[in-house]
Amino acid sequence: MKKSLLFSLIISFTLIVQVNGQKKFAQIEELIPTPNEYRNAAGAPGYNYYQQQADYKMNISIDDETQVLSGDEIITYTNNSPDQLSYLWLQLDQNLFAKDSDTKLIHVEKMEDFRDISQIERKVFEYDGGFKVQEVKNLNGSDLKYSINKTMLRIDLDKPLKTGSSISFKIKWWYNINDRMAVGGRSGYEYFEKEDNYIYTVAQFFPRMCVYDDVSGWQNKQFLGRGEFTLPFGDYDVSITVPADHILGATGELQNTSSLLTNNQKKRLEQAKKSDSPIFIVTEEEARESEKTHSKRTKTWKFKATNVRDFAFATSRKFIWDAQNTNVGGKDVLCMSYYPKEGNPLWERYSTKLVAHTVQTYSKYTVDYPYPVAISVHSKSIGMEYPMICFNGGRPEADGTYSERTKYGMWGVIIHEVGHNFFPMIINSDERQWTWMDEGLNTFVQYLTEQEWERGYPSRRGPAYKIADYMKGDKSNISPIMTNSESIWQFGNNAYGKPATALNILRETIMGRELFDYAFKTYCERWKFKHPTPADFFRTMEDASAVDLDWFWRGWFYSTDHVDISLESVNLYQLNTQNPEVEKAFAKKQYENQDEFKGDIENLSSIKETINEKDANIDDFYAKRDIFKVDKLDEKEYEQFKTRNKDKLYLLNAGKYFYELNFKNIGGLVMPLIIQINYTDQTSEIIRIPAEIWRRHEVNVSKVFILDKEVSSFRLDPLLETADTDLYNNAWPREVIPSRYDLFKERKMRMQRRENPMQRQKRVDELGD
Repeated sequence: MKKSLLFSLIISFTLIVQVNGQKKFAQIEELIPTPNEYRNAAGAPGYNYYQQQADYKMNISIDDETQVLSGDEIITYTNNSPDQLSYLWLQLDQNLFAKDSDTKLIHVEKMEDFRDISQIERKVFEYDGGFKVQEVKNLNGSDLKYSINKTMLRIDLDKPLKTGSSISFKIKWWYNINDRMAVGGRSGYEYFEKEDNYIYTVAQFFPRMCVYDDVSGWQNKQFLGRGEFTLPFGDYDVSITVPADHILGATGELQNTSSLLTNNQKKRLEQAKKSDSPIFIVTEEEARESEKTHSKRTKTWKFKATNVRDFAFATSRKFIWDAQNTNVGGKDVLCMSYYPKEGNPLWERYSTKLVAHTVQTYSKYTVDYPYPVAISVHSKSIGMEYPMICFNGGRPEADGTYSERTKYGMWGVIIHEVGHNFFPMIINSDERQWTWMDEGLNTFVQYLTEQEWERGYPSRRGPAYKIADYMKGDKSNISPIMTNSESIWQFGNNAYGKPATALNILRETIMGRELFDYAFKTYCERWKFKHPTPADFFRTMEDASAVDLDWFWRGWFYSTDHVDISLESVNLYQLNTQNPEVEKAFAKKQYENQDEFKGDIENLSSIKETINEKDANIDDFYAKRDIFKVDKLDEKEYEQFKTRNKDKLYLLNAGKYFYELNFKNIGGLVMPLIIQINYTDQTSEIIRIPAEIWRRHEVNVSKVFILDKEVSSFRLDPLLETADTDLYNNAWPREVIPSRYDLFKERKMRMQRRENPMQRQKRVDELGD
């Protein structure tokens, strides 16, 4: 009993020391789940890791007159877990648009939010876009008992589904496709009123199985709009019926090309499969003709996809279609783009090339792209991702000109959404719970991909200095990265920007590129086609690198601290040589160069003559002696010193400069000290001190540098690699940072809103030489 009590006291004391005495560098074991047979301590899948499988066979149709999608599906669900399942959960994400949607009820509103009549109309005449489930049946036609709770559907089984067993059942449904430009949404349609045509970008259109795993059991957290999707892998066999003049792209491989395309289009498609540059399969001229037809006939497009977690498609009579091949790991990948004429000239020039570049670059840093196709589809003001297909914005003006912002926005969204094939479509994290695990990791590799696309690419996110303004902001409006998707403040900065920046800092500053790239790729290889958690990522990065990063995860992912490390002061010392000739000369120079007191200066002119200047008997020994003069006794004592300290004379006479630098951690987030030393001879060097210098002293630390040359200045974080939020206190001596105050800023902004630079150049050209 006494031993047990003593042991408990020791453990309690250890925890107190860990929390109170070592906050920044305490291990994170109390923050992450304990390793087990499903997920081991190295961050890899455990020896009993399992995941479920959901296979789908679907028939889908779109009514182009009413914008209604109808479908039926047979789902075959396989239970690979060690548990018997008495019920199954499915996701009804389209119920986000149901009239009784919780998303509408929990949305915080003020009257000032209604800025025009259209917003009030949408509020009064609410669109009903929820699923209309018509039947849920066994394959023998008998009804299955089911219950709908908002965005979730539960099927109650007649008998539990045992380990290793499968069940197949049929669901039939329909819903009104949402006008995405009016009511928003990740999928829907864009309407072109002048032509009476539509672009349908369709996803979350079918009841989908929830994930059942060792972490959450059933992941049936309601879909409120922010936290995206958590889905099991499976095989898809999908038939989609649309107007006969439509061109359709989807997840998977097209199975019935011969019955859908003209002979010329089929020839072009075969050419594209062997080409390393885009080939038009459907030209702009053909698309323009199709826009006019409005066929009443229908065609059915058939697709199959293997080992994917979802399915999406896009269809329109407006689509231009081009494609090219790229080879990844010895396998061909057909990269394709579907876009209306309104996307040109940007889309025909860049989209498919960007798809191919993204597939190649992501494969280098993560895992080889495993699928046969990769597709980019254009519709206005969108950016959404699904296996093998994504929907992207980036539209030029009607006159074909575009701003630089539009161009880079289009490039960036294509790279980002195609990149989502890797996170989370392959490395299949729980988006409903942790947005950063797909968006943050994806944004990080997006940055690497952008930099390999164009030298000096102005990436929005990734470089450390670009997150500084967000991190120094009001902490009441900032969340830790490790926050559930629905509760995040400043979603873009928190779930995209900050984790991408953190990984970039790990790669460039903490670990180095080679070590980081190996560990990151190890994580991707371990968890491809599986369901990783944050702990799996944290553990793998340490396991594969032998770098203790707990302090980094704790600071960057679990706190809202920011980086603000101040170089508070610098003290210069030199060793006393004990040589009276040297030291008294130094003392004299210091005396002569000291600041003068104003009163002493005034007294020189105001006091005509002092008493000791009148009376020669006043000045005694102390008044007359020269304290800087070297006398015989000084010389004798120095000779005796040299005899006693022969082995130390070299160091004393080496002329070394001792600089004591004092640092203060103002922001709370510990980081390495990266110090640029600028010498008076115009040379410089950078010294890097690991973050562990803060392990026992979390607020103030000091460091002494012994240098051969005199220093003119010091600067912390000279290469902007730590996200330091205050650059002014990084320099010694302090430096004034020049800037401009623009009195005519508003005028320039108004001009920029009226025309883009390409339109301005047209006006310049009209003026001639």
